[in-house]
Parts: sequence; C-alpha cells; structure tokens
Amino acid sequence: MGAPEDTVTAERGGSHSPSCCPLYHEAVELVGRRWTGAILRVLMEGALRFSEIAQAVPELSDRLLSERMKELERRGIVERRVLSGPPLRVEYSLSEMGRELEPALAELQRWANRWLGERGMSARL
Repeated sequence: MGAPEDTVTAERGGSHSPSCCPLYHEAVELVGRRWTGAILRVLMEGALRFSEIAQAVPELSDRLLSERMKELERRGIVERRVLSGPPLRVEYSLSEMGRELEPALAELQRWANRWLGERGMSARL
C-alpha cells in the first residue's frame, strides 16, 4: 500500500485527492454566494414568507433575494409552498437537503464568532 497523496500533489496535476473534490467546491460556491448564507440562517428558524425573509435581511434587495430563492429552490435546498387563502400566501422553508446543512452552517458560525469576531480581529491587527 502506498502513502496517500497530499493536497499539493493533487494541485500539481497528480491523481485525485478528496481535498480538491469538485463536489466540495460546488457546495462551498453554492453556500458561499453573496447573501445565500444569511438566507439559509434565517430559514433555519422555520418557514417564512418572502417579505419576512426580506425584513430579516434588510440589506438584501428584493431582486437579489428573488434570484437566490429561485436558485435555492431549483437546487432542492429550499421548498416553496403556496398556501390557499384568502389571501393567497407563499412560504419558503428548508427542504430535507437544506436542513442537512444546519450543522455545517452552525459550525461555520461558531468558527466566525471565534476568528472573525471583534476579539479575533483585534488579535490579528
């Protein structure tokens, strides 16, 4: 049995390494898109209407929120449910796939609080 390949070998064109997995890269790109993390964090609290999401993330424009919601729905991370009225309402919630992101996002929040928070930033300045 040979030694496992390291990341540097893989980056230099060596054989595939789990550390440079295209699926991992796709996941990071998806969750890391501007405002997507904030939207997912808000939806972790439960199903919300578009206006409630917009209110919870006030810096986010309605146009961009609409784009992100459509993408998250298309990717299967968010479910859109039309509730009969009157008035007719639409709610968004995390799908099973989206709920499975919760531990990863919670860990990212913990990391951010430690390393990017006020204490972490001042320690590096």
